[in-house]
Amino acid sequence: MTAVTGADGLARCPWAAADGLLRDYHDTEWGLPVSGEAALFERITLETFQAGLSWRTVLAKRPAFREAFEGFDPDAIARLTDSRLEQLVSHPGIIRNRKKIEAARTNARAVIHLRLHECGGLEQLVAAHRPDTTPTPRHHADVPTRSPESEALAKALRAHGFTFVGPTSMHALMEATGLVDTHLVTCHRRGTSGLH
Repeated sequence: MTAVTGADGLARCPWAAADGLLRDYHDTEWGLPVSGEAALFERITLETFQAGLSWRTVLAKRPAFREAFEGFDPDAIARLTDSRLEQLVSHPGIIRNRKKIEAARTNARAVIHLRLHECGGLEQLVAAHRPDTTPTPRHHADVPTRSPESEALAKALRAHGFTFVGPTSMHALMEATGLVDTHLVTCHRRGTSGLH
């Protein structure tokens, strides 16, 4: 499937063509660089919750996630007690998967550990896995779902104590945060991340 032209005359990646929430996310956020530890940790956490579900489901619940997870402040999440985790398992606004909720706390603690590590922190570790080239997909089927760089990033994060960070979810993270540009070449957003 190629890019789909909307009523506004703009060509978009097919996944963002029909749904308003996904269209807005695609047009204003997806594929743009993210700065700040909390913002990057939010994306990693949401990718964890997305596993096995649609991105639209996660995106619709993002405001509730931000409230429940204290703005994705790693220090605050690292301090969550077991009783608070139990409360989150019952939170009606988020995805109530106990293992993924526990992974958020585990990963927050890993973020704190990374600050003290020689790699310089979460942002530096993720950025170090930026590929030298970016894909040039013409059709949706041409978009890769993982790469050697996403495999290496997942491995590096796991080595630092992260969980639920597989090569596919880390490739999605790299797409969402502008480390690779997988907008179709005919999409109006192609190239807006600054990658060539």
